[in-house]
Amino acid sequence: MKKMKKSKKEFVALLEENKRIIHKISCLYTSNPADKADLFQDICMQLWKSHKSFREDARFSTWLYRVALNTAISRVRKKKFFDKQEYLDLYYGSGCDSDEKSKLLFMAIQKLNKIDRALILLWLEEKKYEEIADILGISKTNVSVKLVRIKEKLTEIIKSFEK
Repeated sequence: MKKMKKSKKEFVALLEENKRIIHKISCLYTSNPADKADLFQDICMQLWKSHKSFREDARFSTWLYRVALNTAISRVRKKKFFDKQEYLDLYYGSGCDSDEKSKLLFMAIQKLNKIDRALILLWLEEKKYEEIADILGISKTNVSVKLVRIKEKLTEIIKSFEK
């Protein structure tokens, strides 16, 4: 069983050929566009991290399905962070117990660094990734990466407050 010895360029080409699979899985395991984009990125990151373990005794798409589905299922199982609607409900103060939970969200946001606070504020204001990138002077991809990390941080901070 040979392990894959693909260059970054070859890997990106294979990913490009099979990106529809990742899009489909992202759509099936999330409910809104922002979460779909986040899951798509999580899957791509996991594929990149584990591409050296791909053995060419199976088709690349078969391996991709396995990694993508495991990533999606794992994310749903442990729910790394709230979905966007939960954040929006807390941010705008709707829903049960929103005052208490809203305070927790704002306290958690205050624990972030200045750039992360600005980014999450723009996201909560439902700005598009392109607009956030323009405002902050970073790339759209960087916006996506940072949002995943910020949401994970916020979830950890909020959980620590609730203990």
